[in-house]
Amino acid sequence: MIEITKEKLKQVCNISERNLNTFIPILSPTLDRYQINTVERVACFIAQVAHESGAFHYVREIASGKAYEGRKDLGNTQAGDGVKFKGRGLIQTTGRTNYRDVSLFLFNDERLLTNPELLEQPQYALDSACFYWKRKDLNSICDKDSNWRTAFKGKPRDKFEWLTIKINGGLNGYADRLQYYRKAQKVFA
Repeated sequence: MIEITKEKLKQVCNISERNLNTFIPILSPTLDRYQINTVERVACFIAQVAHESGAFHYVREIASGKAYEGRKDLGNTQAGDGVKFKGRGLIQTTGRTNYRDVSLFLFNDERLLTNPELLEQPQYALDSACFYWKRKDLNSICDKDSNWRTAFKGKPRDKFEWLTIKINGGLNGYADRLQYYRKAQKVFA
């Protein structure tokens, strides 16, 4: 298990004292449970989550969620689904189908369909991000050699770019993510 301390996390991102006190007790054991347990895996995870959550600040999407209304690709088939199932968690779980999948994984039932706000609680916010990480097999990308490349939209992509694409669908916020990643690699080495 890689120990994530207050001092180390503060070196990686500008996290508030309140959020340090909230997440530090659960970070190391939870990441270990999901096999995010090497320096490279932890560095990749912390970098991506730091960007996605605004340094562990946001566990609920700021936007209303109306943009997701009627998005069948997210399973939003009922009126109000866009707002009800807007992004929550440290890597924003979005849409009825994804909430159902996370709920079945975490609780073996569909309670998140009636209580989606549960993903705003620190442990579930972290667990939902780890579920996404596991479901997308992102550890396997982290484990690639630093010289590894893949093509995406006709351009070669390195492993951290590919990881960002798998999380974000593109390279939005890539410079920010990369800055966190480089810091995390040094801090957790």
